[in-house]
Amino acid sequence: MTITATSSSTATSTSSTSSSSDSRTTLSSTDFLQLLVSELQNQDPLNATSVTDFINQMTSYANYTSQQSLNTSMNSLAGSFSSLVTLNSVNYIGHTVEAKSDTALLSNGSATFGYSLSSAASNVSISIKDSSGTTVWTGTGTGNKGANSITWDGKDSSGNQLSDGGQYTISVTATDSAGTSVLNYTTVTGTVTGIDTSTSTPALTVNGVSVSASDIIGVTS
Repeated sequence: MTITATSSSTATSTSSTSSSSDSRTTLSSTDFLQLLVSELQNQDPLNATSVTDFINQMTSYANYTSQQSLNTSMNSLAGSFSSLVTLNSVNYIGHTVEAKSDTALLSNGSATFGYSLSSAASNVSISIKDSSGTTVWTGTGTGNKGANSITWDGKDSSGNQLSDGGQYTISVTATDSAGTSVLNYTTVTGTVTGIDTSTSTPALTVNGVSVSASDIIGVTS
């Protein structure tokens, strides 16, 4: 299809529209419809847009509008879901929970960690690091299939008592008699003291450490 030159008034209008459009980052449904109308007004009468082409363009316009509405609905749904997650998370406050994580806060001279094994282990090595990545304690653990736990007394390998308030990370290596790893995941146990909403997905604050609500695997009290 050939489009003929437009009049000066049309050019002025187009220039104004372009200037206005430049200030936006998205194409609105009104802009889309104006483009179709302009096309019909300025098409060559001897080479007019076919009915099929026009229907296809109108279909594109309808799909575009539907997509815009869908995006708005999805954004609204995401906001509602986030609010629902936050509301449900409030129910955990004050309860002691076990969650999939490897970091715990040293409180009252101890920190409780756990780990799950897919099968019995013949060798379980455990190391605990401080927030700077320095290993402060190493030892061994039980190798029972399923859940295992360890309560660290907050003392380093030299027997020095470390101060409360620091965050410590556990690392577990568990292998069977063939040397194959049987570790599923590590866990921490603590009291939920609040909700962290600093990220897009609200998280629980368990003894000062952020834990996703989806990682909670048990509530003990």
